Amino acid sequence: MSKLSLTINGAPRELEVEPGDTLLDTLRELGYHGVKRGCEAGTCGSCVVLVDGEPRFSCILLSATLAGASVTTVEGLGSPERPHPIMQAFAEEAGVQCGYCVPGMVLSTKALLEEVERPTEHEVKEALDAHLCRCTGYVKQIKAVLRAADLVANVDGGVGGGATTKKEVG
Repeated sequence: MSKLSLTINGAPRELEVEPGDTLLDTLRELGYHGVKRGCEAGTCGSCVVLVDGEPRFSCILLSATLAGASVTTVEGLGSPERPHPIMQAFAEEAGVQCGYCVPGMVLSTKALLEEVERPTEHEVKEALDAHLCRCTGYVKQIKAVLRAADLVANVDGGVGGGATTKKEVG
């Protein structure tokens, strides 16, 4: 066992982990069930979480390598009672079917919108490329991400129009 300090959904945590523990296993043991177990090979996207703001496959990340990192799970964005605008957009656009892949998609969307305020459809497709959805053809999820960009821009007071990056704007 080794001690690990990291932040999960904004809360500092001190954990004891085994050298071979994956972040997926660690998070699920802590009760974060929004992160899903899929392929366990980093190819389906069901286990995606944000590590220091970047989408990462938690099934292939060893927890012990993440000392000092900040991890965000879908639970850290919102709840059914108080959904994040990205969650709201996925619901409004019917981008959720079985829901297994959606937590990872929501987090990848958050990372995308942190980088690009008004993504193009191509940029959305690239951001969702790591996610395997067996229920749909991705049309509704793409619409949901574009809708989320509108909602987030309105909540954050973002700049309208065009595919601009926040770095260019601010």
